[in-house]
Amino acid sequence: MAVADPPRRRFRSVVRVGCAVVLVCVAALLVIRLTGLDEGSVLALVVIGVPVAAVVTVVVAGVLAAVRAWWSAGLAVVLVVVQLVVLVPRFAADGVAPANTARLRVATINSHVGQVDPRALVEFARSERVDVLAVEELPPGAIPALDAAGLRELMPYRELRPQDDSSLYSRTPLTDGGPLDAPTTWPQTTATVAVGGRKVRLVAVHTYYPAGDVGLWTQDLNALKAVAGEDVVVLGDFNATLDHASLRGLLAAGLVDTHAEVGRGWAPTWPSALPLVQLDHVLHGRGLVGVSAAERTLPGSDHRLVFAELALA
Repeated sequence: MAVADPPRRRFRSVVRVGCAVVLVCVAALLVIRLTGLDEGSVLALVVIGVPVAAVVTVVVAGVLAAVRAWWSAGLAVVLVVVQLVVLVPRFAADGVAPANTARLRVATINSHVGQVDPRALVEFARSERVDVLAVEELPPGAIPALDAAGLRELMPYRELRPQDDSSLYSRTPLTDGGPLDAPTTWPQTTATVAVGGRKVRLVAVHTYYPAGDVGLWTQDLNALKAVAGEDVVVLGDFNATLDHASLRGLLAAGLVDTHAEVGRGWAPTWPSALPLVQLDHVLHGRGLVGVSAAERTLPGSDHRLVFAELALA
């Protein structure tokens, strides 16, 4: 008659099987991330979990070592190393911003269809001396409330396009305003501002979302490649993270993610109540350099506000 395994042995077996399943899932996620299989695919919905998966893999490696599953623990360590190769660059600052050059302080907020607290938004813009503010999901009815809270006096220059979803506010004059000439789901708002004698093009971004239609979302991100240039700032709600192939395509086209540039590659912005993923970004051309990047939770919005200071290169 067979003798039943002792409880400790059964427990170790269950732990090993559970950890093996986790490692298989992590490995599959890494393959998707490394090969870009998420572009134009529903796999875009899972690739956002790459940073979290790295933390989980470290824990699993420790558990496997504790139960003396050495081969499986070794595999977990290999996966951790690969994940570090993918993730570490976004936590390494690219350099020091030049001194004595003109600065541009920008912010972006998804207003959650006008539900963001106007006083809180205006107070932030005032206290942080924001030069340009991009507001997504801004309906016509929310504009008077922002002006009444003081935005008209603080940022009298604006390119308001509530019919197109996004608007731009500025302390200094804006020129060449209008909808971006690009095949996006809804028009992106653009304008130009003078910084230190140079013209910097601004694009307020709100792409479609992959859970709604991954094809439209991919099309939007690919269309934005056309705005890549030296003196450009592309900011807003991209509905994408640095692990999405389509957003990395924008960076390959010549844009820089400010958070990653200053070594803050893990800065979740959505949902605001418990941020898990960074969907909101400030991207810029190589004619500018990131000085700092930060986030702020404002009442009423389901996204965190993103703020960045840029310097002319």
